[in-house]
Amino acid sequence: MTGGRLIVLEGMDGSGKSSQAAVLADWLEGRGLRVVRCHDPGATPLGDAVRDILLHRRDLQLASEAEMLLYMAARAQLVRDVIEPALAEQAWVVSDRFLMSNIVYQGHAGGIDPEQIREVGQVATGGREPDLTLVLQIDLATGARRLDRPLDKLEQRGDAYRQRLCDGYQMESARTGAVVIDATADQQTVTSAVIAAVEAAFPDLSAGPVDG
Repeated sequence: MTGGRLIVLEGMDGSGKSSQAAVLADWLEGRGLRVVRCHDPGATPLGDAVRDILLHRRDLQLASEAEMLLYMAARAQLVRDVIEPALAEQAWVVSDRFLMSNIVYQGHAGGIDPEQIREVGQVATGGREPDLTLVLQIDLATGARRLDRPLDKLEQRGDAYRQRLCDGYQMESARTGAVVIDATADQQTVTSAVIAAVEAAFPDLSAGPVDG
């Protein structure tokens, strides 16, 4: 198999997507591929600074539009500095979140027209779209139980907000053809479903180690 691929894991906080992204990256490396791991926002100096503002600066009250544009700025840098160079070198990229998060969080849950966010997203990403998006779906109660750490600013917005996130992910998954994975099961069962979805999307991977 030649050429790089961009695989994105999406989902609400508590769905386990960060852990599954790490396991998936390890699995891909075990297939002989060079893998670049990243999270959105983050993975660049600008992205890390924006991440701190968005999630931890409680002295800053951001309008939904400002919040959305900060995510876009971080994503633009991520695409230019990390994702595109990696794909150009035929590496595979596993990203913890991408544009769908913006559309769900600031769009469906935050009140901005999702179509407007998609338009801005085309500029920020330069038109780069994932080759595969996996949405880890989880109910509110299970997600809340799994968040065994101090909540960030977004996580503190309450159950009504989180229900809008859940609904938004369902709508965006249907719209984009993303693969929805039941994340309420134990970690190994979810991992098996993630790997199966990746193998179905890229059949050459199931044949054994490949040249990436």
